[in-house]
Parts: sequence; C-alpha cells; structure tokens
Amino acid sequence: MRYSPRQLLSLALLLSAPAWLTACGSPQQPAAAVPQVTVETVAPGDVPMTMELVGETAGYRDIEVRARVGGILLKRTYVEGQPVKQGQPLFQIDPAPYQAQLEQAKGAQAQQLAALQKADADLERIRPLYREQAVARMDYDNAMAAFNAAKAAKQSADAKVKEAQLNLDYTRVAAPIPGLTSKQVQSEGSLIRVDAAEPLTTISQLNPIYVNFAISEQDSLNYEHSLAAGQVSAQEQDQHPVRIRLADGRVYAQSGKLDFRDNRVDPKTGTISARAQFPNADERLLPGQFVRVLLDLGVRKNVLTVPEQAIVQAQADNQLMVVGADNKVQARMVKLGAQVGDRVVIESGLKAGERVIVDGLMQARPGVVVKPVAAAPAKA
Repeated sequence: MRYSPRQLLSLALLLSAPAWLTACGSPQQPAAAVPQVTVETVAPGDVPMTMELVGETAGYRDIEVRARVGGILLKRTYVEGQPVKQGQPLFQIDPAPYQAQLEQAKGAQAQQLAALQKADADLERIRPLYREQAVARMDYDNAMAAFNAAKAAKQSADAKVKEAQLNLDYTRVAAPIPGLTSKQVQSEGSLIRVDAAEPLTTISQLNPIYVNFAISEQDSLNYEHSLAAGQVSAQEQDQHPVRIRLADGRVYAQSGKLDFRDNRVDPKTGTISARAQFPNADERLLPGQFVRVLLDLGVRKNVLTVPEQAIVQAQADNQLMVVGADNKVQARMVKLGAQVGDRVVIESGLKAGERVIVDGLMQARPGVVVKPVAAAPAKA
C-alpha cells in the first residue's frame, strides 16, 4: 500500500504527540540546594605551652645490699617485695667465727692492759729514785720506753677489739635506707664473699620518686628562641610544673618539679637529659615504669587554634576547608603545632579572621558555594 505525502506527515505528528504531550506536562526540575556548613572565625589567643616526652621512673635511691663480712648465710629476716625501715635486719651471716675473733681480741686486750699497768707501776717507782739520782738515767729511760710501748700495744689491742666487734655486728646485715625490697639473690646456706659479683638483694626508696626523660636539642632551641622573642611567658626553669600520664592514660594526681637538666647535649642521641621529682607516699609508682612527661613551659601568646575535627588529612598533608568572601570553599594546606585539649595550634597557612569549616565537611568540596553558619561560642 502506498501513502501520500499528506498521510505520512499526519502519521509522523501522531507518533510524536505522546512525547510532546509528556514534555509539556512534566514539572521543571528545582535547582540544587546550597549546602549549609558550620564555620568558626579564627582569632589569636594565648595557649599553654606543653612539651610531651617519654620518661621512665627510677627510685629516689636504688642501692645494692651487700655483705661486709664473709661467711655462711644462715637466714633471711625480711619479706621479699615488702617495705623495710632503715636499720631493719635483712640477713644473718654465721656469727660464730666472728664471736671467737672478738673473744680472742678481748683476751689480747686484757694482756696488754696488764702489761701497761706493770709498766706504769715500774715507771712510778723509778721516777722518784731518778729525781734523787739513786738510779742511772738509762734505767729511767728504759722504764719510760717500756711504759710508752705498753701504752701503744694497749691502743692496738683496743682497736682490734673494735674491729672484731664491728665484724661481728656486720654479720647482721641491715637495711641502709628505707624502701621497697627486691627478691633474695643469695639463698640460705650459701657461702657469702665480700667481693661477690651479685648483691644479697636491692632496695629502692620510692618516696619521692624520680622520672628521667630527655629533651631533643631542636625542641630546646625552639623554646629558647620563642622565649627570647617574647612569644612565650614562662617561669624560672626549676619552677616548671611537671605532670605525668600513666600507661592507662590517666594523669598522675600529684604534680612534680624539674630538679635536674644536664649541661650538655648527648652527641649520640641529640638530646639533653633531664629529671623530675614526684611525691609518691602511697608508693603507687614503681621504678622502671614508662610514662608520658607533660612539661609545662609557660604560655604561648597570640597563636591561632582550630578544633581538632576541622583538620582534613590528605595523603601526607593536613588541610583546612576555608570559606572565602564569595562563600566558596577553599582547601588550605597548613602546618600543625601542638594539641591543646580538643584544639590544635596552626603554625602556618592560616590568617586571623578567616572562616574555617568545623562541621559539614562532607558537603564542603573545594569550589563549592556553601551557606556558612557561625559556630556556637565554646563554653568556658
């Protein structure tokens, strides 16, 4: 069947009518809504300057308990791992040989005392005779020499008695300092030597307790430069408050004080040794614990900070999303400083008065126009 040109035109119009009617009847698509973000206007302020370092606790005094005389170790008289007082007995070495030496020394002392008394009596008898020239000068000199020799021998005997008494006393090994004891190294029945390589035990005095740490040369120089430039107001070095964070994340209740800072840099590590002292009356802190040292260096003036959640990590860089005057989002590379609570110091890359997005970052792509809403002021 053949169609005329007019019929073909009518058929084409008929087929296209549904599409045309549909297009005419469909509503117009709305424009995309402008995303709303929360911004904070950056303003300079003062923040505490705190240096966080790795430290290790150490006893105020750590001593090795050693025997001062040799012999058989008879018994231990303390409870391992428990505190002891100064002078408290810890070990008993067999005293029998030293008791015998003391008795022998006392016998020799008695002999020398008798000899001295005889020499003194001889001298007293010959002295008036010599004055009357009834005896020769030689006899008088011999009597005087015998007396002096007997006196010296008596002094030597007295010293040997004291030495023997000391050795006997040393068989009772006592705690030289108060503190917490360690385990017994030498067991009962062992032959103890004065020059033994191992001690009998160790004692650590824990109250107060030391925390040793090291400050990097670079951090020390940066702080000194900031101090010289007036960017930091600080106290005297020995008055810097020191705190420590324990392994469970909690900050130790008592603050300490910096009591030592070395006068040189260790060339092997590039660090300066330092030490803080903390009260430890309940002996909660033990030697050898690793802690985080929080060294308060003063107050840093006129620095910019932003909330921690405003920071966007992009590969190895840190960024902030800044809203410009035209309400367009800009990605800004920044250099981060120390963290102060839930805020982070911005060392470079940001200016006072700029608006930083702190909430709504998922919608804030660079170049997108946003509707900025000021963040609520932080609670004091």
